[in-house]
Amino acid sequence: MLLLDLIVLWIHLFFAIIFIGGSFFIWFVVWPASYDVTDDEKLRTKVVGKIAKRFAYFTHVSLVLLVITGLYNVTWYLPSAGNLFTTMAGKLLFTKALLVLVVIVMIYVNNLYHGKKIMKLSEDGKYSEMRRIRKRTHLFSYASLGILLVITILAAAMQFYG
Repeated sequence: MLLLDLIVLWIHLFFAIIFIGGSFFIWFVVWPASYDVTDDEKLRTKVVGKIAKRFAYFTHVSLVLLVITGLYNVTWYLPSAGNLFTTMAGKLLFTKALLVLVVIVMIYVNNLYHGKKIMKLSEDGKYSEMRRIRKRTHLFSYASLGILLVITILAAAMQFYG
Protein backbone atom coordinates (compact mmCIF):
# COMPACT_ATOMS: atom_id res chain seq x y z
CA MET A 1 0.00 0.00 0.00
CA LEU A 2 2.89 2.37 0.64
CA LEU A 3 3.70 2.63 -3.08
CA LEU A 4 0.08 3.42 -3.97
CA ASP A 5 -0.06 6.05 -1.20
CA LEU A 6 3.12 7.63 -2.55
CA ILE A 7 1.82 7.70 -6.13
CA VAL A 8 -1.52 9.22 -5.12
CA LEU A 9 0.24 11.82 -2.96
CA TRP A 10 2.55 12.70 -5.87
CA ILE A 11 -0.45 13.11 -8.21
CA HIS A 12 -2.13 15.31 -5.60
CA LEU A 13 0.93 17.52 -5.18
CA PHE A 14 1.57 17.73 -8.93
CA PHE A 15 -1.95 18.94 -9.70
CA ALA A 16 -1.89 21.32 -6.73
CA ILE A 17 1.21 22.88 -8.28
CA ILE A 18 -0.54 23.14 -11.65
CA PHE A 19 -3.71 24.63 -10.16
CA ILE A 20 -2.23 26.98 -7.58
CA GLY A 21 0.92 27.89 -9.51
CA GLY A 22 -1.08 28.45 -12.69
CA SER A 23 -3.53 30.70 -10.88
CA PHE A 24 -0.73 32.86 -9.52
CA PHE A 25 0.95 32.89 -12.94
CA ILE A 26 -2.22 34.16 -14.63
CA TRP A 27 -2.74 36.98 -12.12
CA PHE A 28 0.86 38.06 -11.48
CA VAL A 29 2.45 37.44 -14.89
CA VAL A 30 -0.07 37.14 -17.74
CA TRP A 31 -2.46 39.88 -16.65
CA PRO A 32 0.17 42.58 -15.97
CA ALA A 33 2.16 41.62 -19.09
CA SER A 34 -0.95 42.10 -21.22
CA TYR A 35 -0.67 45.85 -20.57
CA ASP A 36 2.87 45.80 -21.97
CA VAL A 37 1.76 44.04 -25.14
CA THR A 38 -0.97 46.42 -26.28
CA ASP A 39 -3.01 49.45 -25.30
CA ASP A 40 -5.97 48.09 -27.25
CA GLU A 41 -8.44 47.10 -24.51
CA LYS A 42 -10.43 44.80 -26.78
CA LEU A 43 -7.34 42.91 -27.98
CA ARG A 44 -5.84 42.64 -24.49
CA THR A 45 -9.11 41.30 -23.08
CA LYS A 46 -9.38 38.81 -25.92
CA VAL A 47 -5.82 37.53 -25.45
CA VAL A 48 -6.12 37.19 -21.67
CA GLY A 49 -9.55 35.61 -22.12
CA LYS A 50 -8.16 33.02 -24.55
CA ILE A 51 -5.30 32.19 -22.17
CA ALA A 52 -7.71 31.92 -19.24
CA LYS A 53 -10.05 29.70 -21.25
CA ARG A 54 -7.18 27.38 -22.16
CA PHE A 55 -6.02 27.31 -18.53
CA ALA A 56 -9.61 26.52 -17.45
CA TYR A 57 -9.28 23.07 -19.01
CA PHE A 58 -6.28 22.36 -16.77
CA THR A 59 -8.18 23.87 -13.83
CA HIS A 60 -11.11 21.48 -14.31
CA VAL A 61 -8.87 18.42 -14.62
CA SER A 62 -6.73 19.55 -11.68
CA LEU A 63 -9.69 20.14 -9.39
CA VAL A 64 -11.24 16.76 -10.16
CA LEU A 65 -7.94 14.98 -9.53
CA LEU A 66 -7.23 17.05 -6.40
CA VAL A 67 -10.59 16.13 -4.89
CA ILE A 68 -10.25 12.43 -5.76
CA THR A 69 -6.66 12.14 -4.54
CA GLY A 70 -7.43 14.31 -1.52
CA LEU A 71 -10.25 11.98 -0.47
CA TYR A 72 -7.90 9.02 -0.88
CA ASN A 73 -5.19 10.74 1.16
CA VAL A 74 -7.66 11.30 4.01
CA THR A 75 -7.69 7.54 4.54
CA TRP A 76 -4.11 7.54 5.74
CA TYR A 77 -4.10 10.96 7.41
CA LEU A 78 -7.06 10.05 9.59
CA PRO A 79 -7.36 6.44 10.70
CA SER A 80 -11.01 7.00 11.69
CA ALA A 81 -13.71 9.56 10.93
CA GLY A 82 -13.88 10.41 14.64
CA ASN A 83 -10.42 11.97 14.37
CA LEU A 84 -11.78 14.71 12.11
CA PHE A 85 -12.86 16.85 15.06
CA THR A 86 -10.75 15.43 17.89
CA THR A 87 -7.20 15.70 16.58
CA MET A 88 -5.21 18.65 15.32
CA ALA A 89 -4.65 16.91 11.97
CA GLY A 90 -8.39 16.35 11.66
CA LYS A 91 -9.21 19.95 12.48
CA LEU A 92 -6.66 21.20 9.96
CA LEU A 93 -8.02 18.81 7.34
CA PHE A 94 -11.62 19.88 8.01
CA THR A 95 -10.67 23.55 7.72
CA LYS A 96 -8.74 22.84 4.53
CA ALA A 97 -11.72 20.96 3.05
CA LEU A 98 -14.08 23.84 3.84
CA LEU A 99 -11.70 26.35 2.27
CA VAL A 100 -11.33 24.15 -0.81
CA LEU A 101 -15.11 24.16 -1.19
CA VAL A 102 -15.24 27.93 -0.75
CA VAL A 103 -12.49 28.58 -3.29
CA ILE A 104 -14.05 26.23 -5.86
CA VAL A 105 -17.39 28.04 -5.58
CA MET A 106 -15.68 31.44 -5.75
CA ILE A 107 -13.62 30.54 -8.80
CA TYR A 108 -16.47 29.04 -10.78
CA VAL A 109 -19.01 31.74 -9.92
CA ASN A 110 -16.48 34.44 -10.73
CA ASN A 111 -15.23 32.92 -13.96
CA LEU A 112 -18.53 31.70 -15.33
CA TYR A 113 -20.45 34.87 -14.53
CA HIS A 114 -17.93 37.69 -14.70
CA GLY A 115 -15.58 36.16 -17.27
CA LYS A 116 -18.27 35.72 -19.91
CA LYS A 117 -19.73 39.13 -19.15
CA ILE A 118 -16.35 40.84 -19.51
CA MET A 119 -15.71 39.14 -22.85
CA LYS A 120 -19.16 40.20 -24.12
CA LEU A 121 -18.76 43.80 -22.94
CA SER A 122 -15.34 43.96 -24.59
CA GLU A 123 -16.73 42.68 -27.88
CA ASP A 124 -19.51 45.29 -27.66
CA GLY A 125 -16.99 48.06 -26.89
CA LYS A 126 -18.57 48.84 -23.48
CA TYR A 127 -15.24 49.44 -21.78
CA SER A 128 -16.36 51.53 -18.80
CA GLU A 129 -18.87 48.89 -17.70
CA MET A 130 -16.28 46.20 -18.38
CA ARG A 131 -13.71 47.95 -16.17
CA ARG A 132 -16.27 48.25 -13.35
CA ILE A 133 -16.99 44.52 -13.46
CA ARG A 134 -13.29 43.75 -13.85
CA LYS A 135 -12.59 45.47 -10.51
CA ARG A 136 -15.12 43.18 -8.84
CA THR A 137 -13.71 40.08 -10.53
CA HIS A 138 -10.19 41.04 -9.45
CA LEU A 139 -11.34 41.20 -5.83
CA PHE A 140 -12.79 37.69 -6.16
CA SER A 141 -9.62 36.45 -7.82
CA TYR A 142 -7.25 37.92 -5.26
CA ALA A 143 -9.43 36.60 -2.44
CA SER A 144 -9.24 33.15 -4.10
CA LEU A 145 -5.46 33.42 -4.30
CA GLY A 146 -5.35 34.32 -0.61
CA ILE A 147 -7.48 31.30 0.25
CA LEU A 148 -5.24 29.09 -1.90
CA LEU A 149 -2.27 30.32 0.14
CA VAL A 150 -4.05 29.43 3.37
CA ILE A 151 -4.93 25.98 1.97
CA THR A 152 -1.25 25.45 1.11
CA ILE A 153 -0.17 26.51 4.60
CA LEU A 154 -2.72 24.15 6.16
CA ALA A 155 -1.51 21.30 3.95
CA ALA A 156 2.05 21.92 5.10
CA ALA A 157 0.95 22.17 8.75
CA MET A 158 -0.81 18.82 8.48
CA GLN A 159 2.56 17.16 7.93
CA PHE A 160 3.46 17.96 11.54
CA TYR A 161 0.25 16.52 12.97
CA GLY A 162 -0.48 13.57 10.64
